[in-house]
Amino acid sequence: MSKKYVVVNGATLKCQFNVEKKTDVLKVKSHQKHFANDKEAQKKLIATSKEIGQTMEKNSFGKCQMQPDGKGDFLPCQAVITQWSNAYQKVILSNQGQILTEDSKATCPIGGPDCITVAHHGQKIEPGKQNAMSAKPYLSNQINPLVNMKKFQNELVDDDIV
Repeated sequence: MSKKYVVVNGATLKCQFNVEKKTDVLKVKSHQKHFANDKEAQKKLIATSKEIGQTMEKNSFGKCQMQPDGKGDFLPCQAVITQWSNAYQKVILSNQGQILTEDSKATCPIGGPDCITVAHHGQKIEPGKQNAMSAKPYLSNQINPLVNMKKFQNELVDDDIV
C-alpha cells in the first residue's frame, strides 16, 4: 500500500460509462469507528469493501451509456455498488471490510466489473503543529520573509496554539 491513499468519506467516484462525465461523492455507511486524515478523528471515516448498495450522495453519474432509451438518448444512471476490487488485503476493520485505496474499483450491475473508479480519495491536507515544528526556519524565512519561523515555532511550544 506504499504511496497509495486510503479512500475516506467524501471521496469522489466516477463511472466509465457515464455520458456527461459527472462524478458522485462516496458516503461511508458501513461503520462509525475507523477514521483517517483528521487530527480529531471525527470527520473522515475510512471506506471499506463493505460500502455496498446505494452508498453515494446522488447514486447517479448522469446518463448511462449502457442504457440507451431507443430514441437516441440514454436513461439516467442508477448507481448501485455490488462489490469492490483491489482493496488493501492486509487489514480488516471491525466491520469485516478491507480498506479501499485510490486503486480500488467497484462493480455496478449495469456497467459491469470495475466500471466505477476513484477520481479523488477524499483526503485533504490539514496542517498541524507537527508540520510547523518540522519546518526549516531559514528556508521558510526565504519563502515568506514576513513570518519569523523560529519565533513562530517558539510561540507554538509556549502557547500550544495549533
